[in-house]
This record gives sequence, C-alpha cells and structure tokens, in this order.
Amino acid sequence: MEHVPWARDLARHLLAEPLPTRWAHVRGVGHTAEDIAHIVGDDAELLICAAWLHDIGYAPDLNKAGFHPLDGARYLRDVEHADERLIRLVANHSCALVEARNRGLAEDLAGEFPSPADLVLDALTFCDMTTSPTGTPVDLEQRLAEAFGRYGDGHLVTRSLTQARPLLEASTSRVLVALGR
Repeated sequence: MEHVPWARDLARHLLAEPLPTRWAHVRGVGHTAEDIAHIVGDDAELLICAAWLHDIGYAPDLNKAGFHPLDGARYLRDVEHADERLIRLVANHSCALVEARNRGLAEDLAGEFPSPADLVLDALTFCDMTTSPTGTPVDLEQRLAEAFGRYGDGHLVTRSLTQARPLLEASTSRVLVALGR
C-alpha cells in the first residue's frame, strides 16, 4: 500500500484548510474504503487511493470546469501524472456521467476518462454514497435524502441524483453482496 499515504496527503493538502467539511467527508470515505478493500482483491490499494482522492476536484485551485469529478481527474492526469485506472475512478465515481450529461460535459468526461465499470468503481461509489458530508456512516437512502434537502427541488444535482438512483442502488447492492451482507 505504498501509494495510499501519497493519496491521503494530497487530499489533505488540497481540501483540509479550504474545505474542512469536504475533508471530513473524504476522511470517512477513505476509512470506509480501507474497511471494505478486501472485496476487490489485488485492487485494494487502487480503491483506497481513489477514495482519498475522489473529491479533490472541489479544491478551489482545481475548480476549472466546475464539475469536481472532471476537475479532479484532469489534475491527477496533468499535474500528478497518476495511474490511468485511478484517474478514471475519480472521474466516474458515484455515476458522475449522469450529472456530466446534465451539465453538458458528458462528451468531455466519457471521451477523456472512459468508465472502468467494475467492482472497484462500485466499491468507490458505495464508500461515497454511504458516507455523510461530515464523514459519518449512513445508508444510501439517508445520503440521498440529505443531498436532496441540501440542494432542493429542481437543482441540477437533485435531478442528477434522482436519475442516477437506480445505478447507485445497483452499485450498492453489488458491494453488499460482495461483503456478504
């Protein structure tokens, strides 16, 4: 797990001071990934690194396109020269393509960072969607309800999460089966 400290330290550097609540969420996602990483076998380190890095695109210095999965992935590609699979996981976490479509960025996201569509992506989505904004464990329904309340009816994020809900539920179910729950 030689790359995990790099991922954790990079996320801390980019998020802890400017966005402490986002950093709390990322810490929770990272810890959840550490707890469930065994389900992805040899890709455990990849999952954990992606969990620590999944929201770095929210960092004020990285916000270019205004869509955090794309901004984070581009930073990892262009500045950090990170592993391609890691970059694609960050770009596609939590059904990002659905929101990208609603933002008019689907061609950019899919063209630059094709989805890995595997258990590692499901596990990353599970970790993100079962961690509250403050880093505490929640179930998918609680996480969606919180997001809907935070963004409100009609907001692009609310619409995107509503459209992505069946995909999020499927990812969560596959991970729960892999965990034997």
